Amino acid sequence: MKNELVNRPVYLDWLNRWKDRDVIKVATGLRRCGKSSVLELFRRQLRENGIADSNILSINFESWDEEYPLDARELYRYIVQRLGSGTNYVFLDEVQHVREFERAVDALYVREDVDLYITGSNAFFLSGELATLLTGRYVELRMLPFSFAEYRSARGEGENPEDAFNCYLTYGGMPFAARLDDSQSIADYLGGVFNTVLVEDVAARHPRMDMRAFRDLSAFVADNVGNITSRKRVAAGLTQAGTRVSPATVGTYLDALMENYLAFKARRYDLKGREYLETLEKYYLGDLGFRFWLLGKEQGDLGRRLENAVYLELLRRYRSVCVGKVGAAEVDFVALGQDGPEYFQVSQTVLDEATHAREFAPLEAIADNYSKTVLTLDRVGMGDYRGIRHLNVIDWMLGA
Repeated sequence: MKNELVNRPVYLDWLNRWKDRDVIKVATGLRRCGKSSVLELFRRQLRENGIADSNILSINFESWDEEYPLDARELYRYIVQRLGSGTNYVFLDEVQHVREFERAVDALYVREDVDLYITGSNAFFLSGELATLLTGRYVELRMLPFSFAEYRSARGEGENPEDAFNCYLTYGGMPFAARLDDSQSIADYLGGVFNTVLVEDVAARHPRMDMRAFRDLSAFVADNVGNITSRKRVAAGLTQAGTRVSPATVGTYLDALMENYLAFKARRYDLKGREYLETLEKYYLGDLGFRFWLLGKEQGDLGRRLENAVYLELLRRYRSVCVGKVGAAEVDFVALGQDGPEYFQVSQTVLDEATHAREFAPLEAIADNYSKTVLTLDRVGMGDYRGIRHLNVIDWMLGA
């Protein structure tokens, strides 16, 4: 079972939707979040649908099983020599390791016999020259670690949903970690992933960065997920804890966290003024397991972890997610989809009357008819309240 690939239907549907279309398919996301596995699942589908192995070429530039050219022109020649007749499905995994890879990608794209799929593990991969060279010629699949539904599938659905969800909020959804059964093994694995990102991605791009300060900032962000913050506040908090950094340096470090999908920034949106605000954003981790690794198992604050998990789930389901402001009140999340915005509040419980009033009031203050939802761990009191849905967050995560 540990070697079986977990089905990830949302991503596979996306790949099938764009298959054979005249665009480059680019999968991005955190290291070890499952990009290679999803592409392998897709290749299996291709074979099941009659595509011959001679028309499927897959290269993983982080694999040591075979040596591949790391120069753009040599890579192009290597691939062309191996193409079969008809359409060839070419997969280049972690292609950023190739020098001037964007030129090889562009040269392959213009060939009529190539349907091209590439992956990368940092946002810089899609910035600069590649984005300029390929403007309008690629589509991006933004991948995240396991959703809770995928996590349950990986561990076996016989486990009690509440127990599984507690583990998910503690250890996160990194695919390999989901198959591990003890805290120490999970911590060792997550530490390995984090340090790989630190050494191979952050340090390579920012060689003068203080890696100890970067880790301290990562722990600070992990401890403050869901808090409205600013670079100045982060700098003050780190300085108080003994790590002196300037707001400008904090900005560089936060950018590095986001470049490598270790964290995401949720911008604030004024629902009355209909504009984004440039300050006091929120940050959420790309996987809750890093909070466990950085802060320890006894990390407390279930509410923050719950909010982080909901934010990631919304990123999976919607085009973009921001934090809403309604006058002096706040809406946890505004999710923007094809049919307009949807509004979400997240709380452990709203059974207490004061908490119920506090969580529902911002949604009631929104003067439109778009969907409004409160997500809690409650198992009683579900239903509609003045047009606002109250749902159990576990059921919502599982699509029930």
